[in-house]
Amino acid sequence: MFDQLDIVLFIVFFVISTFVSFLINWLFLRFTRNLSQKNNEDLNQERWSAEVKPSLGGFSFFIVFLISISIASIFAQEMGGVINKQVIGILAASTLGFIIGLADDTYNTNPLVKFMGQLTCAFILILMDVYIPVTGNLAIDYGITTLWVIGLMNSINMLDNMDGITSTASMTILLTAIIFAFTGEAVNTNYIMLLLGVFGSLLGFLYFNWNPAKMYMGDTGSQFLGVFLAAISIIFFWQEKDLYGGMFQIKQFVIPMLVFIVPLMDTLTVSVRRLMRKQSPFVGGRDHTTHHLVFFGFTEKQTAWILILIASVSIPFVTLLHIGFIEWTWHISLGSFIYFALVFGVMQKVYNIGKQKLEAKT
Repeated sequence: MFDQLDIVLFIVFFVISTFVSFLINWLFLRFTRNLSQKNNEDLNQERWSAEVKPSLGGFSFFIVFLISISIASIFAQEMGGVINKQVIGILAASTLGFIIGLADDTYNTNPLVKFMGQLTCAFILILMDVYIPVTGNLAIDYGITTLWVIGLMNSINMLDNMDGITSTASMTILLTAIIFAFTGEAVNTNYIMLLLGVFGSLLGFLYFNWNPAKMYMGDTGSQFLGVFLAAISIIFFWQEKDLYGGMFQIKQFVIPMLVFIVPLMDTLTVSVRRLMRKQSPFVGGRDHTTHHLVFFGFTEKQTAWILILIASVSIPFVTLLHIGFIEWTWHISLGSFIYFALVFGVMQKVYNIGKQKLEAKT
């Protein structure tokens, strides 16, 4: 484990990461007023806020991420080692995710081109041994990994529809991963530096993204976060298996389901409802869970806090499962799925009431 000096270094690095992110975003706001300001009409997109604001937050995420990689590399060299293969894969895939988002923010790229880029991100991670070991059959496991990476990149992008939502949802996911990293049997400094760095970059950005937001993260930020969170979840959450529990284990699915409850719930709601209306799930609109919470009667800040609370409930539970304080049984599996179904059901009820209130006004 770590001694006091290590803990102090981690804290200092986290504070520096947060400050650097804050400084980058402050400078962008001050000196780059018109760069990457999306015009909703030109891009044929319907956004919650009619006011055009800079979509530059993703730059701070990526810059701090690169700094984290550099610091982790220095630590590895001092300890006589090197950055492992998986970290290199995360670097390559996350960099491609950043480029995909930057291209979409700048040129509004064709959806097929964007999909091919996301598919390449998944291939890079698989090539560097970052994949989900569910069945033991590599073809099936690689397929599940590809679906997870592409699905999460789109899910995080879809969730970025209101001030502070994607930032805080990503922070709860990263906080859980940080807890897993410090409490796991095999502690890896490389991953801890990456997690603390990106978490700090989100915290520094949140000051500008909290309602009323001065800045958005844009696709540059959401695509980077999507692939980074997908990779981190594969490293920390999809590996949760009991030693003598067999190859296929429900526990392996429950942990990611609870940790990613907010983006999964929103994506499932939007996708199912749009498909029922014979619409594409990937076209923007004001039909997200967040929007209907506001239609229901909550303010945007209250909506953000509600989703933060939902996400935060999962953190202590999955942590206790991770450290073995709660013994894994079929009751736990059933209870976890019931909890997800209850939260999802309540949100659907709120969604429908919000929809009715909106229709009554119009």
